[in-house]
Amino acid sequence: MSDATDDLEIPVVPAADAPPEATTPRPRMTLSDLRPNPGSRSNSKRLGRGHGSGKGKTAGRGTKGQKSRSGPGPRIGFEGGQLPIQKRMPYKRGFTNIYKTPWEVVNLSRLEELAAAGPITPELLHQRGITRGLQFPVKILGNGEVTSALDVTAHAFSASARARIEAAGGTLQTRERTDQWITARPRSRRLPLNSELKLARVGKVGGPSRREAIEATAGTRKG
Repeated sequence: MSDATDDLEIPVVPAADAPPEATTPRPRMTLSDLRPNPGSRSNSKRLGRGHGSGKGKTAGRGTKGQKSRSGPGPRIGFEGGQLPIQKRMPYKRGFTNIYKTPWEVVNLSRLEELAAAGPITPELLHQRGITRGLQFPVKILGNGEVTSALDVTAHAFSASARARIEAAGGTLQTRERTDQWITARPRSRRLPLNSELKLARVGKVGGPSRREAIEATAGTRKG
């Protein structure tokens, strides 16, 4: 009797308040059921596998020529020897100065809108969301009118802004710049030291080395 009862499956009767989905069995998910999204992956193109595939022999590269050979091919911008487009177009002018100081400019009209009771400083302007950060120098420009005496502290003032603030009875304080763009200057090729080294015949046959010429020049300046 015990063996017969063990083989029998006793049905589970759900509770009366159980949700309907609890009675239906859910299929188990396995790793073999995982599939990529439709269109996200495609089969690789099989090249050089016989002319019956349509991509045999030349494998879609055409007949002869530089582009049918192995290797990196011509450099970027090469147009077969003719004048490339970057040299044909004359409208490309100038350059972007990477050493330009990113000033935070604030007009007098913005200062008038602040209605600050105390002095106006770069910290206050950053706190009110007018400037991007304290690492940028602040310059006050003269666009707008000043109706009250303002106590303004900034790194630079335009001539018109200075005149209008002083005319309204306000005070100006120029703060010394300590930002990172003070020393961000490109090295000039025309240094006075280079001309002196040229006169000393540095690099010429029988001339002194660069170190010897610099030491001699430094000694001459100290004397």
